[in-house]
Amino acid sequence: MPYETNADLPENLQRLLPSHAQDIFRAAFNRAFADHEGDPRQEEAAHRIAWAAVKRSYVRTERGWRPRD
Repeated sequence: MPYETNADLPENLQRLLPSHAQDIFRAAFNRAFADHEGDPRQEEAAHRIAWAAVKRSYVRTERGWRPRD
């Protein structure tokens, strides 16, 4: 299920990720979801791809997610 806005993302993502990281996650998820149409693991693949996109730009620290240097 694609996400129209960041407010549509799961609550834990809204709480954990900064706004820009949420934008990255949402865009990557929606694109991957469309690209994997017909795949029985479509949503799982889209989540993995979206997290990989976030991790390219952000790093998780003890204090939360911050942009990579």
